[in-house]
Amino acid sequence: MNRRQALQVTAATGASLLACAARAQSPSSTAASYPDRAVKIVVPFAPGAGTDAMGRLIAQKLGEVMNATFVVDNRAGASGAIGTQYVAQAPADGYTLLLVASPFTTVAASLPSANYDPLGQFTPVGMIASGPLVWAANIRLPVNTMKELVALARQKPGLLNYGSAGAGGVNHLVLELLKARTGIFITHIPYRGVAPATMDMIGGQIQLITGTIPALLPFIKNGSIKPLAVTSAKRSSALPDVPSMTEAGLPGIDVVNYFALMAPAGTPVGLVNALNMAINRVVALPEVVTRFKADAVEAAPGSPALLGHFIEADYRAWRNVVKTQNLKIE
Repeated sequence: MNRRQALQVTAATGASLLACAARAQSPSSTAASYPDRAVKIVVPFAPGAGTDAMGRLIAQKLGEVMNATFVVDNRAGASGAIGTQYVAQAPADGYTLLLVASPFTTVAASLPSANYDPLGQFTPVGMIASGPLVWAANIRLPVNTMKELVALARQKPGLLNYGSAGAGGVNHLVLELLKARTGIFITHIPYRGVAPATMDMIGGQIQLITGTIPALLPFIKNGSIKPLAVTSAKRSSALPDVPSMTEAGLPGIDVVNYFALMAPAGTPVGLVNALNMAINRVVALPEVVTRFKADAVEAAPGSPALLGHFIEADYRAWRNVVKTQNLKIE
C-alpha cells in the first residue's frame, strides 16, 4: 500500500469507523477512566508555526470532546527531532503524545542525526488532516507549467535554483523526487523556513520553491509569484485552477503534508482506541472542518492501523528517494 492509497483508505473509512466505534466499546478498549489528569501534546516546532497552530486546535478540541485537559508543549530544534526524541523516551501511559507532520518521516529518512525510528519507537494514534504543497515560480521565469519547467531544466542544467525550508524537510525532498523521476538537475538552496525563501524568489535570487498553500496563497493572489502545480495527485479546492501533478504530466508524484498524533511505543491499546475515537469526532466538528478549509487541508479520519500503514509507506518512499539521489545530509 502506497502513501496515497493509505491516506485515501483512511479518509474513506473514517465515517464507518465512527459508526462502528459505539458498537466496539468494551472495558478494555474504552479506557473509561482515561484521562484523569492533563495530557501533554508535544509539538516539536516553535510556537507560531503551522504545526503549532494545528497542535493547539487539536488540544483544545480533544479537551472538549474527552472532558479533560490537553496542553501543548513546544520542544523545538533539529528539524523536529528534539521533541520527537523526547516523546520516544516518554512513559507509554497515554499522557505524552506527539503531534507529527511531514518532517516526522522526511527527517528520519534523510538525516542520520535524527536519532529516532518512526516505525519502531511510536504507536500510531490517528491521522488528523492532510493537504498538498504548491510548486511556485518567480514571475519572470519563462515557464507556466511543470512540463515547461522540466523542459527548461533539461535544456539548461544548473540554471535553476530552488529554495526549501531546510535540508531534509518535505520541501527539499519533493525537489529530489522530481529530479529522480525526470533526470533533471536543479540546485537546492536550503533556507531557515519557507518565508525567507519566498522573499528571495520574489526578489529573483532563486527561481523556484514549494510551500504550503496558506503560506503562498497571498503571494499567488497578488501576482508576486505564479503557481505551477500542487504536489498531489488531485487538485486542491483552495487552488481549483492549479493542476495536480498527474494533470501536469507527472503521474506518480503525490506528496502531501500531513498532521497526525503518535504515542510512545507500547502505549496500551485501550488508551490508543479512546484517543482515536476522540480524534475522529474532533475532525468531524463543523468548526474544525471550517478551520481545515481555511488552512487548505482536508480531514483524514481513520484507525490507528491505517495511520501506521501511511507512516510506513511515507517513510520508505522517502528513504528510497534519499538512496536514489545519494543524498548526504548532516
